[in-house]
Amino acid sequence: MDQPGTLAWIGIGGNLGDARATVEQAIVRLAHLPHSGLLRSSSLYRTAPIDSSGDDYVNAVALLRTTLAPLGLLYALQAIELQHGRERPYRNAPRTLDLDVLMYGNGSIASTELTVPHPRMAQRAFVLVPMLEIDETVEIPGLGPARGLLTAITDQPISRL
Repeated sequence: MDQPGTLAWIGIGGNLGDARATVEQAIVRLAHLPHSGLLRSSSLYRTAPIDSSGDDYVNAVALLRTTLAPLGLLYALQAIELQHGRERPYRNAPRTLDLDVLMYGNGSIASTELTVPHPRMAQRAFVLVPMLEIDETVEIPGLGPARGLLTAITDQPISRL
């Protein structure tokens, strides 16, 4: 991996409309994101809502290499969400598509617009399980190996589609 750019982990999910098709389309859009390349994407997973309501979610994780700056990547992801009808009526509302920057390189970012690593990723099976499918040795900055975090979330059912 000696190509230029930063590794960025993206969480993908949705539970409104045809969530499976939307998540699949989002992965295709990520593959065509300017100044970026899709390295891998996980299988799709079904999970119950956490801190939310509505139907079960369809989730996946993608690994990109990008030369976009962190906020540039965030804005590109938000544009994809809008193209899929994303609305934000209230915090954790059901959604057509949610794209989150989970990690950007090995660094930490804490701004009003972006926090990386994603502050709740270590508490979510729908993030850790797909990440570990892509890379069994992935480590979360400040928290260590993702595999070691799974024991705290065994109460969250997750099934591969």
